[in-house]
Amino acid sequence: MSEEKSNSSLERMLGVLDLFDDQRLARTAEDIAAALEVSLPTGYRYVRTLLEAGLLQRVENSHYTLGPRIILLDHYIRRADPVLREGIPVMRELVQQTGFDCVSSGLFGTQVLDTHREMGSMPATLAYGRGRPRPLFQGAAPKVLLACFTPTQLRKVFEARREEAVRCGLPGEWSDFRKYYAAIRRAGHYLSMGELEPQLAAVAAPILKGDGSAWGALSLVLETSRLSIVDTRKLVHLVSEGAGRISARLA
Repeated sequence: MSEEKSNSSLERMLGVLDLFDDQRLARTAEDIAAALEVSLPTGYRYVRTLLEAGLLQRVENSHYTLGPRIILLDHYIRRADPVLREGIPVMRELVQQTGFDCVSSGLFGTQVLDTHREMGSMPATLAYGRGRPRPLFQGAAPKVLLACFTPTQLRKVFEARREEAVRCGLPGEWSDFRKYYAAIRRAGHYLSMGELEPQLAAVAAPILKGDGSAWGALSLVLETSRLSIVDTRKLVHLVSEGAGRISARLA
C-alpha cells in the first residue's frame, strides 16, 4: 500500500470519531460504513481497530460509542494545557473574590469549548460544560474570542456562517459585522446578559498572545438577577486583570 493511500485510509478511519455528537451518541458498523462511504468490510475493520485502541467501545444491540481511552486522553490534555496550568490558580482567586463561577474557554477551529470551571458559592446551572461546543455567536466568551481574529479570519467566518450570525442578532453586512467585533476588541471585554441562557450573565476577557490572537477567554458567570446588586465595572476589572495575569505567565 502506498504512503498516500495509507494516509487516506487513516484519515477516513479517524473520521469515525467525528460521527458522534449529541444527536448520535451510538452508531452501528453499518451506520459508520454508510456515513464514510466505504464498504461494510472496511467499516468493520475501522471499528475493530478503534476498539482495540480503546477509542470505541461496544454497547447493546451491536452499537458502538466513544471509548474509555478518550477519558484517559482528556486527563492528559488537562494536565498538559498551559492555559489551565497557569490559569486555574487565577480562576480560584476570582471565585474567592466574587463568589461567582469562573470559566475558561478556548477556540478550536471555529468551535468554542469550555475547558475548565471553578465553582462559586452558588454554582450556576450551565447547559454547556467542558467539551460541549458552544454557539459561536452568542455569549461573552465566544464574542471576545472572535474579536481577536484578524479581519481575514473573521471574514471567512462571516461568509461561511452569515445566516447563523444573523439569526443570533448580529449584523448581516460584512462592514457592520467587522465593526461590531472591532468594538469588542477595543473594549477588551464583553458583558453578555441572557444571550445563551436567559437566566445567566457573563463577563469575559481574552487571554491574549503576544501577536494579538487569543489563547482563550476567561469569564465570570452569574445570575442575571444579581446584576442589579453587583458592580459590573469591578467584575470587568477583575476578569480583565485576571486574563492579563494569565497572559503574562504564558508569555
